[in-house]
Amino acid sequence: MRQPKILTTLKTYDMAQFTADLIAGISVAMVALPLSLAIAIASGADPAQGLITAIVAGFVISALGGSRVQIGGPTGAFIVVVFGVIAEHGYDGLVMATFMAGFILLIAGHFRAGRLISFVPEAVVNGFTIGIAVIIATSQIKDFFGLSIQNLPAEFLEKVPALWAARDTLNLPATGISLLAAVLIVTLRRIAPRFPGLIIAVGVASALVALMGLGVDTIHSRFGDLPSTLPAPQLPDLSVSRFVELFPSAVTIAFLAGVESLLSAMVADRMIGGQHRPNAELTAQGAANIASALFGGLPATGAIARTATNIKAGGKTPVAGIIHALTILLIMLVAAPAAGYLAMPALAALLMITAWNMSEPHKWGEYARARPSDRALLVLTMLLTVFIDLTVAIGVGVAIGLALRPSRRESVQTDWTTPDR
Repeated sequence: MRQPKILTTLKTYDMAQFTADLIAGISVAMVALPLSLAIAIASGADPAQGLITAIVAGFVISALGGSRVQIGGPTGAFIVVVFGVIAEHGYDGLVMATFMAGFILLIAGHFRAGRLISFVPEAVVNGFTIGIAVIIATSQIKDFFGLSIQNLPAEFLEKVPALWAARDTLNLPATGISLLAAVLIVTLRRIAPRFPGLIIAVGVASALVALMGLGVDTIHSRFGDLPSTLPAPQLPDLSVSRFVELFPSAVTIAFLAGVESLLSAMVADRMIGGQHRPNAELTAQGAANIASALFGGLPATGAIARTATNIKAGGKTPVAGIIHALTILLIMLVAAPAAGYLAMPALAALLMITAWNMSEPHKWGEYARARPSDRALLVLTMLLTVFIDLTVAIGVGVAIGLALRPSRRESVQTDWTTPDR
């Protein structure tokens, strides 16, 4: 079925459900706000684009999606792809690629491709996710330690020597703020998991920067004022030459959006004992990415961490996701200047912890005990992601994984387990 979940859940909607959705939606917004800003910055985009994506795509994913509790927006999985597309084709190229990816996802949903995720080997998903985590963490070293580097190379093999060469420019106040934010995030998550610890941790660390006059970069000092309104929608450049040039990037974005959203929906199903509609989910992701591109936003997909936060906060229906998007919009309208004071080292610490969680260290022992072929496939996909290209990593990993399946004489879902990301 491709019918959005909101149509069925609202048939029995009541005030108790709305109250639960309201609390959950606001709670998730407090988590999504700093993450959206940090992901946009790490992707090489303006922080405002992260907010736009969370508002526009987050609203559409909840309104049209096939999961009762899915929360959508910009995610860490896209950082590598987005950074590469912007570096090679400019931000207008990213908007065009996102727009095209949206239509690819619409087509996938129409032809009921939602079940095809079972053909993607789990080792490939784990491998490119760990690879992405390594790249994200490496990209945040500069701001985490306040290093002075004019132009940080995009390639991993060039970036690491550049960071090492700049080690003498270590900024102690920036490092202190990063460590403080990291400790607060971890501590608040453990002692009060339902509390919006991310925004509190980043806010406290940033407040110290402002009150003590520390020489630490903030969003305002680096990017200027954040906008207080949504931009007017406009179509990207639809020329044939641009279409051909950006088609490979669009396919990669569509693949990542589809896989990540369906993984997130599967995690949500396990947590709430429900069942999502995969084809409706793909259709929603397509519509969301088209809408995000029209407003100049980033690629979007279902966010596993935010979806889990929504469930733990008591979210019952897609209304919670809609409230999450509207809450971020309200913050943009009335408090955009305050968000400009968020410290870059605090956001870097947030992404460092996000990268660590993405790699799922609690599963490394399980990976080590897996079949030799699965271990090799995971490591190969990870290395290709870090050292070559995410597109190559996914293509090679899926091809090898599918080639190995017949020799195992198993069904396509035998080795599939839902990840905890």
